[in-house]
Amino acid sequence: MTATLWGTPEEKKELSPSIQKMLKKLLNASSDNVQHPAENEIKIAESRLEEDDLNALRSIVGAEYVSTEPLQRLRRARGKSYPDLMDMRSGKTLDAPDAVVAPDTEKEVLEILRHCSERKIAVVPFGGGTSVVGGVNPVRENFRALITVDLTRFDKLEDVDTVSLEATLGAGLSGPHAEMLLEKHGLQIGHYPQSFPYACIGGYAATRSSGQSSAGYGRFDEMVRSFTIVTPQGIIHVGHNAPKSAAGPDLRGLFLGSEGTFGIITRVRLRVHRIPEVKRYEAFSFKDFEAGANAVRQVVQTGTGPTVIRLSDEMESSVNLTSTDSIGESDADQRGCLCLTMYEGTDDHTRSRHEETRKLLLSLGGKSLGEGPVRQWEKGRFGAPVLRDGLLDNGAVCETLETATDWSNVPRLKKAVTQTIGDHLAKTGTPVLIMCHVSHVYKGGCSLYFTIIAGQDSKDPETQWWNTKKAVCQAIVDNGGTVSHHHAVGHDHRDYLPEEIGETNISVLCAVKNHLDPAGILNPGKLI
Repeated sequence: MTATLWGTPEEKKELSPSIQKMLKKLLNASSDNVQHPAENEIKIAESRLEEDDLNALRSIVGAEYVSTEPLQRLRRARGKSYPDLMDMRSGKTLDAPDAVVAPDTEKEVLEILRHCSERKIAVVPFGGGTSVVGGVNPVRENFRALITVDLTRFDKLEDVDTVSLEATLGAGLSGPHAEMLLEKHGLQIGHYPQSFPYACIGGYAATRSSGQSSAGYGRFDEMVRSFTIVTPQGIIHVGHNAPKSAAGPDLRGLFLGSEGTFGIITRVRLRVHRIPEVKRYEAFSFKDFEAGANAVRQVVQTGTGPTVIRLSDEMESSVNLTSTDSIGESDADQRGCLCLTMYEGTDDHTRSRHEETRKLLLSLGGKSLGEGPVRQWEKGRFGAPVLRDGLLDNGAVCETLETATDWSNVPRLKKAVTQTIGDHLAKTGTPVLIMCHVSHVYKGGCSLYFTIIAGQDSKDPETQWWNTKKAVCQAIVDNGGTVSHHHAVGHDHRDYLPEEIGETNISVLCAVKNHLDPAGILNPGKLI
């Protein structure tokens, strides 16, 4: 990826005429005065590291794995949220890590952390760089310098147990690379977040990621058997030797989701799955979101077992956001809410699950649309974030946010979030397109994933969004949702965590932080 785009220049998609027309007509979005400088035109602050520090880091990992080059620092200066990408376009001089260091072993990571603890240098772990909550942004606080520790060299499939269906993978492996290595053994992780092309194994664990096949394979934290994490106090192996254990509290839950604030995850042992023999697909349409959500709930609570089940609301369905090839060009005959289902496994097992799910959805008012919409979604499901680059070029706000709640609270929370977004962006003089879908489901509830497109405030587009984001976060907390279902806390959601989990629990996390990282160097300003 480049610093100024979600993806690469080759991936960038020009907006179709229908989208450009929609932006101008509905949202008053204009490309006038939009800036998009090249990477080499973006200014960053000078490195604050002293030569003694650089020499010490070079002695640990080798001179070729310590870089102060502006481009290397810039590419690790921000994640991929709308404010991050707008920062890159702002013309301001940006803060960036003072150096990028790429260790190869846990021992090297430990030496780096101990040197930085002694010298008051903050450390930000970096994998795929896909955070959309400020998780990798440099927050210096009182530290005299800040470095990025890049996990790219932790890139091996270290062992595979094809009998127990487990594998140990390096934290720096990207999603596609990990799947390619496992494919040689007839296995897969089956974890496909929308950031899949770039996100990595360590990031999945550090943020408690959830993928598009979570209905079948579970969240990533449910796949983790054990892992290694390096703290300034030492190298820790977390997890048990048995598949389940009652030998004390399960400490995995303490570190999964810790976002690099307690230590740096270097390798993860996962429960993996055999590559499915067969995939089956069917899409359905429901008259409205309430009817669709009721049907999805009953599928989950009955346990019919689709690998993927996804419900788009009326607006997302009408815009056809599930297909990046024909977005904005929906079929007028397919009104209502689109529900996608997919089934993976053996021929017999997928057939039985498909038939049972199909029968239930049809009995609850669903209308079959055949395989086409699901296959179309599967083909382009990782392409939607790339469209953001074109939207920004055309003067649009484009951002996502997500939450989760109990089934009984879904209508209330969806209404509150939608109304808050609309009201706050309306104050800045722009209409707004608000879309929502359900893509992660549980017997007790589900996630709600919102996509927001509006016209940018030409004078201050970042403040325009931040004011809206703050109001939405408070609305989520006030209306029974979680501040994050799978994007994590990072810097952007940190202020809302105490209200969600309570001050006593925050003090527990602070005690762990103070013990493992007494100098406070690890990813300051994030989580707590």
